[in-house]
Amino acid sequence: MIAAPEIPTDFNLLQESETHFSSDTDFEDIEGKNQKQGKGKTCKKGKKGPGEKGKGGNGGGKPPSGPNRMNGHHQQNGVENMMLFEVVKMGKSAMQSVVDDWIESYKHDRDIALLDLINFFIQCSGCKGVVTAEMFRHMQNSEIIRKMTEEFDEDSGDYPLTMAGPQWKKFKSSFCEFIGVLVRQCQYSIIYDEYMMDTVISLLTGLSDSQVRAFRHTSTLAAMKLMTALVNVALNLSINMDNTQRQYEAERNKMIGKRANERLELLLQKRKELQENQDEIENMMNAIFKGVFVHRYRDAIAEIRAICIEEIGIWMKMYSDAFLNDSYLKYVGWTMHDKQGEVRLKCLTALQGLYYNKELNSKLELFTSRFKDRIVSMTLDKEYDVAVQAIKLLTLVLQSSEEVLTAEDCENVYHLVYSAHRPVAVAAGEFLYKKLFSRRDPEEDGMMKRRGRQGPNANLVKTLVFFFLESELHEHAAYLVDSMWDCATELLKDWECMNSLLLEEPLSGEEALTDRQESALIEIMLCTIRQAAECHPPVGRGTGKRVLTAKEKKTQLDDRTKITELFAVALPQLLAKYSIDAEKVTNLLQLPQYFDLEIYTTGRLEKHLDALLRQIRNIVEKHTDTDVLEACSKTYHALCNEEFTIFNRVDISRSQLIDELADKFNRLLEDFLQEGEEPDEDDAYQEDLLRLKKQMRVFCQICQHYLTNVNTTVKEQAFTILCDILMIFSHQIMSGGRDMLEPLVYTPDSSLQSELLSFILDHVFIEQDDDNNSADGQQEDEASKIEALHKRRNLLAAFCKLIVYTVVEMNTAADIFKQYMKYYNDYGDIIKETMSKTRQIDKIQCAKTLILSLQQLFNEMIQENGYNFDRSSSTFSGIKELARRFALTFGLDQLKTREAIAMLHKDGIEFAFKEPNPQGESHPPLNLAFLDILSEFSSKLLRQDKRTVYVYLEKFMTFQMSLRREDVWLPLMSYRNSLLAGGDDDTMSVISGISSRGSTVRSKKSKPSTGKRKVVEGMQLALTEESSSSDSMWLSREQTLHTPVMMQTPQLTSTIMREPKRLRPEDSFMSVYPMQTEHHQTPLDYNRRGTSLMEDDEEPIVEDVMMSSEGRIEDLNEGMDFDTMDIDLPPSKNRRERTELKPDFFDPASIMDESVLGVSMF
Repeated sequence: MIAAPEIPTDFNLLQESETHFSSDTDFEDIEGKNQKQGKGKTCKKGKKGPGEKGKGGNGGGKPPSGPNRMNGHHQQNGVENMMLFEVVKMGKSAMQSVVDDWIESYKHDRDIALLDLINFFIQCSGCKGVVTAEMFRHMQNSEIIRKMTEEFDEDSGDYPLTMAGPQWKKFKSSFCEFIGVLVRQCQYSIIYDEYMMDTVISLLTGLSDSQVRAFRHTSTLAAMKLMTALVNVALNLSINMDNTQRQYEAERNKMIGKRANERLELLLQKRKELQENQDEIENMMNAIFKGVFVHRYRDAIAEIRAICIEEIGIWMKMYSDAFLNDSYLKYVGWTMHDKQGEVRLKCLTALQGLYYNKELNSKLELFTSRFKDRIVSMTLDKEYDVAVQAIKLLTLVLQSSEEVLTAEDCENVYHLVYSAHRPVAVAAGEFLYKKLFSRRDPEEDGMMKRRGRQGPNANLVKTLVFFFLESELHEHAAYLVDSMWDCATELLKDWECMNSLLLEEPLSGEEALTDRQESALIEIMLCTIRQAAECHPPVGRGTGKRVLTAKEKKTQLDDRTKITELFAVALPQLLAKYSIDAEKVTNLLQLPQYFDLEIYTTGRLEKHLDALLRQIRNIVEKHTDTDVLEACSKTYHALCNEEFTIFNRVDISRSQLIDELADKFNRLLEDFLQEGEEPDEDDAYQEDLLRLKKQMRVFCQICQHYLTNVNTTVKEQAFTILCDILMIFSHQIMSGGRDMLEPLVYTPDSSLQSELLSFILDHVFIEQDDDNNSADGQQEDEASKIEALHKRRNLLAAFCKLIVYTVVEMNTAADIFKQYMKYYNDYGDIIKETMSKTRQIDKIQCAKTLILSLQQLFNEMIQENGYNFDRSSSTFSGIKELARRFALTFGLDQLKTREAIAMLHKDGIEFAFKEPNPQGESHPPLNLAFLDILSEFSSKLLRQDKRTVYVYLEKFMTFQMSLRREDVWLPLMSYRNSLLAGGDDDTMSVISGISSRGSTVRSKKSKPSTGKRKVVEGMQLALTEESSSSDSMWLSREQTLHTPVMMQTPQLTSTIMREPKRLRPEDSFMSVYPMQTEHHQTPLDYNRRGTSLMEDDEEPIVEDVMMSSEGRIEDLNEGMDFDTMDIDLPPSKNRRERTELKPDFFDPASIMDESVLGVSMF
């Protein structure tokens, strides 16, 4: 179709002789009644010579004399219009009205109108230069572009298409809309005048070849949108030609007497004109395709490549007869190997539009066979958005023809239902459902009204169980259910069918479920019930609980009612059937947690409640497995809710069981003591303790030795055991009145603490493998990545538990806290919870640990870059961003953290001035730049405390320092200004624990208390006197009874806590917390990176411009109080932990893992 020669870059601006326009707008009906002038027999136009450029329109270059014209600009109501660029940029006028005004201007003087259009494209590129009428008449396109390039302001990298803000985002859509409307309004005559379109195409072709990115980007977008509009015109012409041909054939086939020869001649003439128009449109499209697309689809800029691929997808979908062939599809296939995810994403979305239409499948067969493997491999793309669209594309391919995808292709997608990234998993779940669950046998049509085992879902539920077992990822049933939740809700909520498969006998000829299949079905059923009752994805998927809509809340209540009504009756039967199977019973006993307990009363189901309690009692008597007994305990806890009337019934049953177990224990204990000899009381007991202590110390030394073993598994095992032993034999062992166990308390020495910390830094805080492809080109198994991450999270949680329970020194947490930003996605919740727990134990020591972590990062930067580093560097900005995040974690109650924040400032000031400059006092201290980081915490000080800290700062400053204004002293000036802001006002700036730097909410009824003024005076006095007495403090305990410094120690922490250190006068500080408005870019990009292979026949993409993207992590409610935050635990290998999804890593009951302690060490 498109076969015209390529238009050169310096294509001349073509002109015509005077063109006569009608006074009507440029429209023509489909039947062709208002034929364009200058075509056919009406008036054949000729071209002007080269010297006659710009003399058309009004003839002879005379000034325009048409209506509403003045100084070359259209007049309306006596007010001169703005230039075209300004009108489009404002976006206040309807685009059709803007285009109609331009067409009217073009009819009066096409040169002036074209000049406005040319300047429109120049200005849309961000160029301040203007093409004058003189340049338009006497200069070629290449000369004009060269002139505009010289006037381009290259110092600014922004131009309209890349500028931020709502106005410029709207401008891009207005820009594209203008081009489309312009072609649509001109499609019946002006685009065929051999002047306007030739001029525009020539200009855009030249600009698209410019070295200036702004010109190249803008003109490519314009050319592609122009091409899209022309494709639409060509499609309409094709339809009109087909209609005209049919009318002609019908008229010619009439009998001679009834045939209208005049109509035949008119139809023949119309068909000829339509053919001429289509030939011209094809020439225009050919010029744009060869002049712009072929060069720019492999441009160095990813945005430009993406534009080309997006538009060619539109052409193939819109006019498939002309464009949907291998000559154009190959460009999309080649570009699927692009280095930038943005471009690969456009390829996939373009193909989705084609595969969605099943009528086009026959034209895609060759492309599918050629590039199918590449699409399958893109399901494991390093960019999650690309992977999601690749899976959706394969789903469309599957719907079009199931024979295309092999079993191996499908299996590559199946395992992605277990991906930790929920959009990928959901897309894979939809693919799995379409492949295995969406088809029904004809014989099942008669089963639609049946329910349970005989219902239509029975075979589908079995298929789901078979798939789960064959996938060999039995730890992740919750992930499988969540992946299919959106597309297979009806199937997953058919609990009646699942219950029937478990309880009822199989039908004649039906194969019964095996024991392994029944266990899998119970686990899947539990996961579906949990998902329906909680209405949020499992742990590890999603950022946390979201607010449910009214419709979702109603669905949740209806599901809980349905679950309760069904399983209140069925659960006792299920427990009775599987009472001796620990795994099945453990899962079944979790169901009551999701019941609506009120239904036991309203539905008169008390007898079923009694049956359930009897079964739980029998299970307790039969089993010794910890998981089963804990599940029983949690079931009692769920049922013993004082809000419901069943409480008394359950409480009596529970009490009776406890009494019987206690009596049984006492009898057995008495029998045991009678059988043995009387122990030698104290001596024997002490000998046993000493022997156990010695064995424990030797065992710890062995484990410490294995921390340096070459085998990673051995090292991890040794680390886990050490952490568990240190927790068991910590000071916690003496809690509850067990003081006699004091000899067993084991406190790790500094060397062991150092080795444990080194293990964490070497094996937990490691970079993700940048190369996602193994040596044989196969993608690394996604499931193994998930398991590896979960293992590292458990290792980190074990060490953080030692910090929280003060088994190791709190300052060891500094090496953990400094990783908060870099590894936020993997360990952010664990580190954040550790900060919360340590702050509850000792606010001041926690603050000192936070500032120590920042000091360590600062020192590492100094070692790497030297003292003359660039404060605008990404490394320094990253430390500042981390400090900002630390500041946000202190919450909104300034009074609680007042002294801790002040102590933080004190340590930071001392660190900044610790190293004097060897060149003398005229040069800043070596660590002075640290004050820039410390200023992130200034907004957390009360106004009166800012003055106190400022006085302390002045102790380290000389008079010459205060006069310095050079750049190297900027950190000091910035920090001083942050302390002086609002520091003169002694009035409390916090009302109800909330403050703001800009405005303070003050109560007119309350007055500043004298006690608080005394506090401030005491702080100032202590700072200035520099007293060394341990009794004098900035803030005496008696003066601060109304502003508590320490929070109550958590209930689970040790009963023997370390005494707070007595502070010297310079050691006591206070703080408060307003939210900070300044934001910093995160300097590090933690996205995975990889390489993509090119096809053999691919045209290479030359990447000569490297575009770096800075990832920005959202604040994620950093300012919330820690006490209200939950941790997202990963799915654990331990089935009990996985199914319960414990929200707290720091539960002492979970310190011992069976998977660890069950391994023989000798």
